[in-house]
Amino acid sequence: MYQIVRREELSASVILMEVKAPRVAAECLPGQFIIAKTDEVGERIPLTICDYDRKKETVTIVVQTVGAGTERMMAKKEGEFLEDFVGPLGRPSELCLEENLEETKKKSIVYIAGGLGTAPVYPQVKWLHEHGVSVDVIMGFRSKDILFYEDEMKEVAGGVYVCTDDGSYAFHGNGSQQLEALVNGGKHYDTAVAIGPMIMMKFTCMLTKKLGIPTIVSMNPIMVDGTGMCGACRLVVGDEVKFACVDGPEFDGHLVDFDQAMKRQLQYKTQEGRAKLAYEEGSSHRGGCGNCGGDK
Repeated sequence: MYQIVRREELSASVILMEVKAPRVAAECLPGQFIIAKTDEVGERIPLTICDYDRKKETVTIVVQTVGAGTERMMAKKEGEFLEDFVGPLGRPSELCLEENLEETKKKSIVYIAGGLGTAPVYPQVKWLHEHGVSVDVIMGFRSKDILFYEDEMKEVAGGVYVCTDDGSYAFHGNGSQQLEALVNGGKHYDTAVAIGPMIMMKFTCMLTKKLGIPTIVSMNPIMVDGTGMCGACRLVVGDEVKFACVDGPEFDGHLVDFDQAMKRQLQYKTQEGRAKLAYEEGSSHRGGCGNCGGDK
């Protein structure tokens, strides 16, 4: 059992939980994720690690209501427990590895965080700040009332640029429009990292490709099982089939087939769609979760 030592409402539909998880806290790195389970009958929910404290032996996650499983998790109070908290899973961010640090220091980097994507962006920016790398961060939200982590991000980023779709706060527009405005205003970036909804990452990559900025994306929005068994996170990167939870979650955004990934994400939500995918994808489908209609 894993105790919730802190719980904070970031907005009406988003909460932060700091969970006592000594083994995960000792090993995790920015870019990785965990799988949490509220109780014996609850579903397994993959969640990107938002922060960690090795001394306190805690890991921080941010949860948004999307279904029954997250509703039950959000109902948990400080002092209560989660049934399971498994991790760290996935590969850490290449930019946040000690062996890549000298190369990373040579780059001018911008992060584009879309909504809940702010959560996985934060530990990467914090790690880079602690290792002497200053980066810019664009934080995009639909409106001011769901904005979170602005102050925390300002403590670790070189420059923070907030934008809202409805113009209720700061720059009026989305993250891609904010990035284009910064570049047109004289900013230069060698690398971009986009984390957020699939459609947001797709359009960010379309822009950065035009601007000639190599771009990393995190494909965590399409994960279900989190261990490579269910096949929900199957995607095409260049000419290769990859699975976000074991090969990623980070990939070259200019090589990701977003249209195929988004179509697949919608199909996977229905039993008929899962069976159709199992048939179409054959041996590369990678079933095994018992729910996908193709235990291959």
